[in-house]
Amino acid sequence: MFIKDIKVFVCSPGRNFVTVKVITDTGIFGLGDATVNGREMAVVAFLQEHVAPCLIGRNPHDIEDIWQYLYRGVYWRKGPINMAAIAAIDMALWDIKGKVAGLPVYQLLGGKSRKGVTLYAHANGESITDTLDKAEALISQGFKAIRLQSAIPGLKVTYGVLGDKKDYFELQGNRPLPPEEDWSTAKYFQMIDELFKQARARLGDEVQLVHDVHSRLTPIESAKLGKMLEKYNLLFLEDASMAENQENYRVIRQHTTTPMAIGETYNTLWDCKDLIQEQLIDYIRVAATHAGGITSLRRIADFASIFNVKTAPHGAPDLSPICLAAHMHLNIWAPNFGIQEFVGFGNEQLQAVFKHSVTVENGMAMVSDEPGLGVDFDEDAAKELPYKRSYLPVCRLEDGTVWNW
Repeated sequence: MFIKDIKVFVCSPGRNFVTVKVITDTGIFGLGDATVNGREMAVVAFLQEHVAPCLIGRNPHDIEDIWQYLYRGVYWRKGPINMAAIAAIDMALWDIKGKVAGLPVYQLLGGKSRKGVTLYAHANGESITDTLDKAEALISQGFKAIRLQSAIPGLKVTYGVLGDKKDYFELQGNRPLPPEEDWSTAKYFQMIDELFKQARARLGDEVQLVHDVHSRLTPIESAKLGKMLEKYNLLFLEDASMAENQENYRVIRQHTTTPMAIGETYNTLWDCKDLIQEQLIDYIRVAATHAGGITSLRRIADFASIFNVKTAPHGAPDLSPICLAAHMHLNIWAPNFGIQEFVGFGNEQLQAVFKHSVTVENGMAMVSDEPGLGVDFDEDAAKELPYKRSYLPVCRLEDGTVWNW
């Protein structure tokens, strides 16, 4: 068996996705997700011009060798574009191996460690009351863990809360430029304690609560927030601060026992090595698409387990159902799995393009036993939904300073 062809597709069923199809001489193919939100075409060019030509004729079963060839075999390592390309190829190769073996990928990893994958859903509201109404609706559906995000009074837009907008695509207007949002830490702090105070009063103590700061705070501000929220017993506080300087989380850790989670923008183990090794975080949130695929995430999970850090993979709608499937197989296997972010299965267009058999029961995802990843891709449906240039927003402080979005 050898790799005969590699195709790259870009479609927009609500938002842009980059899909890779690795085709073998036997007709068996594998699928991978290479989406980097707002930089999709950069990955497409990288795959088509630099990666695919090197892999034609190679044995698709040599997953480890191909991963090392694409990562270690080049001078320019790491980075989101490079690692997303590697990730897509890697997922596709695992998909092929599972199909050839007649086994789901999780069996190739070592089998199940649990009966299902615990999920946390999103409750995003225009007010605290609206947020908690949505949280109660999710709890009634069986979810036992909820991420709470509420609009901040005095700010026109709040991360995670889009009001009547369906997606960031609709914030683009008529200009192909990123939308801009404002931020005020002071206004945020005036709201956040009340959100969780009311949440515990209305939702009780059994539901697990999560909150995403989206890296808007400095380390000492994050420490203050973590200390403030200790009494509400959060499952974790996500992306409290940037950690390009991993020492930032030492400052936070010194002041609060609120569990910390980070990692959705990380591309390799090296980005989070110190955070894990020095136990400065409790959950690592790397995504298969952005951090080198199944092969890479398996290494990160094993490394994290040594230091009592659990996995909680990123699961935003900028990852396709192929990545979700990859996460499901990793999650059902990883002994140190914690929880999976879940935003639903998307709109009808997305479901028409990507066919999968993952189901949700009582707040848990049940992983498909189909060979490989258990996802199919409808090329004809994808062609009807062409790429649309789009960006994630840019954030500014109220005085105009560019800030972390």
